[in-house]
Amino acid sequence: MKPINWFITILLYTFITLVCAYLIPSDTDLVVFSGFFGFTFVAFVPGYCFISLIFPEGKLDIAEKTVLSVALSFSIAGVSGLFLGLSPIGINLRSITYVLSSIVVILSALTMLKKMNLLQFKPRKIALKSAPKVNN
Repeated sequence: MKPINWFITILLYTFITLVCAYLIPSDTDLVVFSGFFGFTFVAFVPGYCFISLIFPEGKLDIAEKTVLSVALSFSIAGVSGLFLGLSPIGINLRSITYVLSSIVVILSALTMLKKMNLLQFKPRKIALKSAPKVNN
């Protein structure tokens, strides 16, 4: 998939999730869509964007990518909730959706830049110096 198409897909899914979360009333039958999109957004999308950012294409198979995405998504959501709980903003529907949506947009934009070879990660070699010898 082209990087721009991948980015648009993630943004579209984020937009659909936000629309479902804010516009579908809880007393209708359409609340199933809100639950589905909300759960998959929190449980998969942030971790998937992060995994796509840090691992090169083809490095992980689909099972590894899925498991890591779910684990990292819950970690990102948990840490976001922790920081929101400690901040004066507090945890509510609006704050957690804004924060998770922002994280997803930022990670997906960075991933798109990486896939377009505009952003490169170069590992640095760190040389450890040995401690000087002390003569007694």
